Amino acid sequence: MSELRVFTLPDVGEGLTEAEILRWHVRPGDVVRVNDMVVEIETAKASVELPCPYAGTVDELHVAEGMIVPVGSPIISIRTADSSPAASNERQSVLVGYGVRTDASVTRRARRAPDGMAAPAPVPEREDPAVGRARAKPLVRKLARDLGIDLGSVTPSGQHGEVTRADVMRASGGEATPAAISAAPSPGGHAGERISVRGVQRAMADAMVQSAFTAPHVTEWVDVDMARAMEVLSKLREHPSSANLRISPMILVAAGLVRAAVEQPIINSTWVDTPEGAHVVLHRDVNLGIAADTPRGLLVPSIKAASALGIVDLARAVQLLIETARAGRATPADLTGGTITLTNIGVFGIDGGTPILNPGQTAILAMGRILDRPWVVDGHVVARPVMQLSLSFDHRVIDGATGSRALRSIADFLGDPALALVIEAVDR
Repeated sequence: MSELRVFTLPDVGEGLTEAEILRWHVRPGDVVRVNDMVVEIETAKASVELPCPYAGTVDELHVAEGMIVPVGSPIISIRTADSSPAASNERQSVLVGYGVRTDASVTRRARRAPDGMAAPAPVPEREDPAVGRARAKPLVRKLARDLGIDLGSVTPSGQHGEVTRADVMRASGGEATPAAISAAPSPGGHAGERISVRGVQRAMADAMVQSAFTAPHVTEWVDVDMARAMEVLSKLREHPSSANLRISPMILVAAGLVRAAVEQPIINSTWVDTPEGAHVVLHRDVNLGIAADTPRGLLVPSIKAASALGIVDLARAVQLLIETARAGRATPADLTGGTITLTNIGVFGIDGGTPILNPGQTAILAMGRILDRPWVVDGHVVARPVMQLSLSFDHRVIDGATGSRALRSIADFLGDPALALVIEAVDR
């Protein structure tokens, strides 16, 4: 006797409340087995494929591609052959953090719209199995679907090899207007564009508003002479242990921030409001978040227990973390659990800024670009490579004196990293 089973959207991260349906891999009438990947979703943390917990025939797709649905909502119905969710000798799905998509089928097949639900027009996506799915943000994918453009045929021009909106519009000849982007009135009576806020951008916007209006931010900054730091970097790059590693100034800044968090544990903490009153949690590990510019938007994966790593191991961890995030392989575990953050705005040619805290953290450090500037050395004005550091912190938790000591600690480390590391080794 068959039974209709409904698969609801699970929480694939830590406390996520919703997700966007990116792509269905099945249609009504398809036969599926336990653990067959049936749908790709995007959360605020990662792009993830979900395995089916039931074996049977797809009866109905409850949600169209491009829709955002809350966790717990029905997304697909499976008609099973009997009442058991799976044969006893088959492994059950592990849905939380099941994994990030690493490959894709060669074509996207046509879909039949479930009853009462409009399905998007079928668009073939030719993909190179050795490379994987064409890289693009969800809004760009939807734009391509609306215009009937095969993303696999579009030459990407994005900074990280992703297909951009401009690429899709060029491929379409710039003649069509997608359904997802509609004209909107703007000052002066000219038509403008209205772009839906989804995925990472929506999550980032919510987080920044929450942070800005709950934590009283204070930002301090200091200029640092990076001459000795650049000498240390040069030596590190020549060392055999650094082969195939990008040893950049950010690695030394990261090391300085981790050391400051160990010296001043209060900057590695979380403010918690409870019905009984507020308290501050001091984290045992320094889980260093690294802000990364990716095709999906700004992501902040974190290096767990960063204080246990030496300079070279930290460089290796940072490089792997950023490469994984930019390739779209960061897992929800990678993107959660950070306790303090470093953001490198210098790579965009910016001198400094006032970064906003990530919710749940009490400090974030921004590093600017390194420029030759006038600097007084032994009474003489000389040109020195100078970088500005900006530390924002939650003034409920960190007072001005503590924030200043933390920032000064980072600056002193960068002023002479070799000496600081030698002193640290002796103290141990």
